[in-house]
Amino acid sequence: MTISRRQLAASLLTASHIAERHAIAAFIADEAAQPAPNPFPQTSVGAVRQVWRQRAAEFQSLAIEEIGLTCLLAAVSSMGVDETLVQEILRTGPHTANVFHRGDGCRIIGAVLYGKPGTGLPCRPTSRLERTALTSRSRAPMAAEQLDLFARV
Repeated sequence: MTISRRQLAASLLTASHIAERHAIAAFIADEAAQPAPNPFPQTSVGAVRQVWRQRAAEFQSLAIEEIGLTCLLAAVSSMGVDETLVQEILRTGPHTANVFHRGDGCRIIGAVLYGKPGTGLPCRPTSRLERTALTSRSRAPMAAEQLDLFARV
């Protein structure tokens, strides 16, 4: 890894074009997140476009949860295909974060956090609408009894 986790997380927090930057930065800052093998630390915008468009299709077909992918694809779509980017990969258990920057670790282009199929994200942000729905559901009166089909008599 070319820069520290702490610097990478701090730089990610300043990348206002990444909607889920707080959740991804929290993952990167976590002590458990460690640099992963990185076969292509230097890559091109064209390669990032191609690889992550393909992964977007795979993630959708395999029901893999991710955050940041839409923002990454939007950012690289306005860049020249020959521009050079540096990729940082961090992993913990079933979760992986890929962060792309210009090489100085400060100007973050995009980041994607994803898990393995069937694995939820460790720090999935909830939207205001989701928080409202969860709050109103928790205030709703619970049914007095619920039939348990698997209870042993």
